[in-house]
Amino acid sequence: EKAALEDMARKYTSPYYQVIRAKTVLLAAHGLRNDQIAARVSLPRQIVSKWRKRFFEERLDGLEDLPRSGRPPVFPP
Repeated sequence: EKAALEDMARKYTSPYYQVIRAKTVLLAAHGLRNDQIAARVSLPRQIVSKWRKRFFEERLDGLEDLPRSGRPPVFPP
């Protein structure tokens, strides 16, 4: 899992959300608190807590987006 997270965090072609979530979990593995991680990755502390909890409960699958209803997001070129 650590190797997979490090790979996700390093890839420039990965979506930004995957990179940030991987970095969040890796920083947590180093023993940092939620507020310290939040400051490093520029996220609110509550969001850091959410991703740490989902990783703890579901491992790597927990870092993926949950299905949503409605039209998928579209980013113009």
